[in-house]
Amino acid sequence: MNILLKSAKIVCPNNKELHLKKRDILIKKGFIEKIASSIEAPSNTKSIELKNLHVSVGWFDSSVSFGEPGLEERESIANGLHVAAKSGFTDIVLNPNTKPVPDTSSDIVFLRERGLGKTTNLFPLGTLTKNSDGKDLAELFDMKNAGAIGFYDFKNQLTNPNLLKIALLYAQNFDGLVLSFPQDEQIKGKGIVHEGKATTMLGLKGIPSMAEELQIARDLFILEYTGGKLHIPTISTAGSVKLIANAKKKGLDVTCSVAVHNLVFTDESLTEFDTNFKVSPPLREQKDCKALIKGLKDGTIDFVTSDHIAIDVEEKRVEFDNAVDGSLGLESAFGALIPLFGLEDTIKLMTQGRERFGSEEPTIKEGAKATLTLFDPTLNWDFELKDILSTSKNSMFLGSQLQGKVYGVVNNDQITI
Repeated sequence: MNILLKSAKIVCPNNKELHLKKRDILIKKGFIEKIASSIEAPSNTKSIELKNLHVSVGWFDSSVSFGEPGLEERESIANGLHVAAKSGFTDIVLNPNTKPVPDTSSDIVFLRERGLGKTTNLFPLGTLTKNSDGKDLAELFDMKNAGAIGFYDFKNQLTNPNLLKIALLYAQNFDGLVLSFPQDEQIKGKGIVHEGKATTMLGLKGIPSMAEELQIARDLFILEYTGGKLHIPTISTAGSVKLIANAKKKGLDVTCSVAVHNLVFTDESLTEFDTNFKVSPPLREQKDCKALIKGLKDGTIDFVTSDHIAIDVEEKRVEFDNAVDGSLGLESAFGALIPLFGLEDTIKLMTQGRERFGSEEPTIKEGAKATLTLFDPTLNWDFELKDILSTSKNSMFLGSQLQGKVYGVVNNDQITI
């Protein structure tokens, strides 16, 4: 496919010659052939002219959950990848949040094959333990060879510290990345929201910040002993930021991420008992939001994620205590981040993370593969039900005013707008 992007302002802080310059971009057979002030459209070329068009390298999301296989009523892989493309993401990491979970090489092959031929690339995670039950390690080496880019018992605590020790030691033999969810289930107990003043007044059982911080402290202590590569997904407390900052000062090979909604919303959003706000880790306090934002700005937190989790209506339209944790995030991520960080820092955040998962970093230059996101960063709009393209509709951002609208992506010799 041949594509000509007309009058596109390029947002690429790493390329001083093109950064914030308005250029035409000619793409032939999936590669950038020419970048110039003005290009006449050759024959058999699709010309794209969009209002206030901006272009950056394609965005990356390190934590996305659909449903297939087994939970297709939440989301299929095909539609989920279409949603990701329309939301500006050219690459997503798929969580092992399915039924059954992907704990063998054949499971990874299935997921990779389901993602073939789409505009957005799918990179699957395998589970760390068989059935994600925390008892025995899964087939890590075989899954790595089949295409798994890391190992994670999704949103489940690895209760056995010796198993984490063994996993970190073993994975070093093939440069494997181990993920550990930061929550101590024993301290969490029957808690469902953050333990704070706001939620105590609502009469909801709380999860103290210590449940997250104690788990992180344990995991970092083990990492210091074993070496290896550890990623801690979706931290949510100010204390967690400090723990990881100290670990990095020691030289430990640890990274972490934060969900967009944990930057925007606090536990005070729970006053209406809207189950879309029931997530794991829970929404915390304003001081935690400030610490997380600061952690992103100073590099303590490595990247941001939508933590997109599709949950069908039957599992959300129930009593708050019984609702399944999770909120959609792909469609709203960009528009929620710009007011917090501004355009350039938002694009930096949306494109970070590939290196940690062993994926190739795209670039904007002549001769490079065209992996691009198209957007208008200035448009203010209200996020409504009609804006949700996912099969499930469980977004806590419904009713929020967002800044910045995504047009779509160019990737894999395809365009989705």
